[in-house]
Amino acid sequence: MMGQAGSALTVAAEVAESALLGGRVRLRQPVKGYRAGMDAALLAAAVEAKPGERLIEAGCGAGAVLMQVAARRPGVILAGLERDATAAGLARENASLNGVDDRATILSGDVAQGFRALDLPAFDWAVSNPPFFDDPGALRAPAPGKQGAWMADDGLKAWTGFLLKAVREGGKIVVIHRADRLADLLALLGEKAGSFAIRPIQPYADQPAKRVLVQAIKTGKAPLRLLPPLVLHDRTDAKHSPEAEAILRGESALPF
Repeated sequence: MMGQAGSALTVAAEVAESALLGGRVRLRQPVKGYRAGMDAALLAAAVEAKPGERLIEAGCGAGAVLMQVAARRPGVILAGLERDATAAGLARENASLNGVDDRATILSGDVAQGFRALDLPAFDWAVSNPPFFDDPGALRAPAPGKQGAWMADDGLKAWTGFLLKAVREGGKIVVIHRADRLADLLALLGEKAGSFAIRPIQPYADQPAKRVLVQAIKTGKAPLRLLPPLVLHDRTDAKHSPEAEAILRGESALPF
C-alpha cells in the first residue's frame, strides 16, 4: 500500500516505468518512496484464480500485484482499493498501459472503513501485502513516501477484517507478510477462515524465513499445510536463485 494522501507527486520526472514478468507487464511507479518489488511478484505468483473469478487487492498501491495477476491469469476480474490518490491514479494509468482497464477497477478508499463501505458483492479472492508494522516504536520513522506502505495506522486486525469480509464462503485469502507475524495472521484470519497453507520465503537455504505467504479459505476446515520454502538466493554470483528468477520472469508460479 502506498503512503498517505499528502505525498502527491507533482512532476512527471518523479515517475519511472519498470518492466515486470520479463517485459509482459509495464509498471509506472514513483522514483522515490515505496516501490513494488519481490513481495508483489510473489503475491501475484501465488494467485490461482480462474477466468471469470473476481479478485480484490487491499492496498493496491500503483497496481504492481494486480497487473502481474492480470498477465498471469487472463479473464480474471480485478479490483484494487487504495487510499492514496496519487497511487490510485498510477494504478489506473497502469491498467490502461497494460490493456486491462476493461477488467480492472481501482477504488479510492481506506481499508479501515471496512469492506461493507464499498457496497460490493463478495469476491472469490482477496489478497494483500499489508503494511509490515503497526507500532510506531518498532522502527525508526520511514521516509514520508514509505510511511503508508510500512505503517498500518489501524493495525493488522483492520486488514485481516477487511479481507475476511471481502470474500464469499469458500473464497480464498492470500497474504504476504513478515514471518514473525505468522502467529498473528493465523489468529486473526482464523476467526472466520481455515484450511491454511503456509509457504516460508527464505533469503538463503541456511537462514530463517523473513516472509511468509499465507492462504486461507473462508469457512475452510482442512488441516493446516506447511509447504516447502522458496529460497530467494543461493551462494552463486546470480542475483536470485533459479526458482525465484523463474517466478520474477513469469515463467513459473508459486501455487499452494
